[in-house]
Amino acid sequence: RGMHFVRRCSELGMVVDNSHLNEKGFWNVAEAGVPMVATHSNAHAIAPSARNLTDAQLRAVGESGGMAGLNYGTMFLHPDGSAGATGALDHAMKHLDHMIQIAGEDHVGLGSDFDGAPMPDGLKGAGDLPNLRQRMVQAGYGDVLIEKLCHSNWLALLDRVQGVD
Repeated sequence: RGMHFVRRCSELGMVVDNSHLNEKGFWNVAEAGVPMVATHSNAHAIAPSARNLTDAQLRAVGESGGMAGLNYGTMFLHPDGSAGATGALDHAMKHLDHMIQIAGEDHVGLGSDFDGAPMPDGLKGAGDLPNLRQRMVQAGYGDVLIEKLCHSNWLALLDRVQGVD
């Protein structure tokens, strides 16, 4: 039944978000052959939270034409799982680098989690997103990559899922 539901959602142009699924659930959804999407999950290799995606999951996201969105929740950014705001933006950049390396630059974007998770210093809300963009510039990300991460990868996913020409 679950597989039928996931496939039907895809047929209707809906995206199934895997961010709150455990790893077994992620792989169950993958069996449906739909683009794998985790709207706000990070890299398990950087911070080993059960919420973060393993390298195998990140590869599956890229190979399926899906997306992984960076989660700004500090407990998903810090390698030790702490919720401290200090230094979390540095860890966010490490997650982005790793996610891009494994999933591919066309399958990673910004994801947030502004609705209740503790946020990094300098990124307390959407109005602070220019600070994250500035970090990308400082890290040597080019304009094209920054545009992909900030919005165009998500729009491309919606085009793929919804069949927009």
